[in-house]
Amino acid sequence: MISRLYIDEKVKDEPAALTIQERLHTIPATVVTDASRVHEALADSTDPVAQGKRVLFLTRNRGPFLRKCPGTRSYICCGYHILNIGTYCTMDCTYCILQAYFHPPVLQYFVNQEQLYNELDHLFSLKKPPFYRVGTGEFTDSLIWEPWTELSKTLIPYFASQDRIVLELKTKTSAVGNLKCITHNKKTIVAWSLNPPSIIRSEEHGTASLKARLAAAAQCEAWGYPLAFHFDPLIIYKDWENDYRQLVRELFATVSSKNIVWISLGSFRFMPSLKQIIRKRFPKSKIIYGEFIPGLDNKMRYFKPLRIEIYKKMVAWIKELAPDVVVYFCMEDEEVWKETMGFVPKDRGGLPKMLDDSAARFR
Repeated sequence: MISRLYIDEKVKDEPAALTIQERLHTIPATVVTDASRVHEALADSTDPVAQGKRVLFLTRNRGPFLRKCPGTRSYICCGYHILNIGTYCTMDCTYCILQAYFHPPVLQYFVNQEQLYNELDHLFSLKKPPFYRVGTGEFTDSLIWEPWTELSKTLIPYFASQDRIVLELKTKTSAVGNLKCITHNKKTIVAWSLNPPSIIRSEEHGTASLKARLAAAAQCEAWGYPLAFHFDPLIIYKDWENDYRQLVRELFATVSSKNIVWISLGSFRFMPSLKQIIRKRFPKSKIIYGEFIPGLDNKMRYFKPLRIEIYKKMVAWIKELAPDVVVYFCMEDEEVWKETMGFVPKDRGGLPKMLDDSAARFR
């Protein structure tokens, strides 16, 4: 997938940079002193978003590796912590917000990992509540980097060494080979974003098939990892009801609900600026032509009664087969929770506590 490799001059001697360069030895590496040189690689492209998925820039994270999820005012946040290992993605989902988020978009991997582990050491040393949930899948897919970095082989044992913080690796790939034979002590949760096969084919280009994702989940379950699943984005289309119901059935026919830490639900939402990008890059996609209105966060969202309808059905299908699995909404308001679940998170101590308690069951 990678056609060009650039290395920030300031990090060219970092161990991670040297390792990645060795693994990508067939690709000429260019050391640069200015990131603008990397961006020039996309200047003549008719589709910089797609071209940037093949340009890898090894650089340093100039900010903190760990930070709280910013959430969105007026919507209930899960209290997640982001571990920012890199940005952008090799896959090409039509709805991906990263298309509009990075200008210009290129794959960046942060190799100043001494700082990363120093920040984790500080977090581990606190030795006090609250329970922390940390994930690497906010600005990228957690496992696309594995062929070049094998980060999981050091990161997973690092989390395994303590008892209060869990790592969630969220992916649309089936790249779990490096997770075998790693001591994880159930402190790493391997998670998949799921959609029906028809949506994967039409909207999630370059991702693993549903069959491959579920097979990878079953393999991780066999290796003792706790699992999680994210039905996000849920997309409303002609056959959505039959397709999503079948998807739920396939999930629980493949893995045991006893090994699922949580399942999240989130409907398709997008910044207004993303609409034109999708229209230009994916003219055959119809997902932007639904019944959308501006939400409280200025993102376009399905009309609330439509969201409540799909959520109610998804929750019912899940609970029918897995009544004890924790199900939650990503960025929804109290009305949606009350209408769909019959309660709001604050009635149960808040959403962060609900998820913390579920993760703690696997300690």
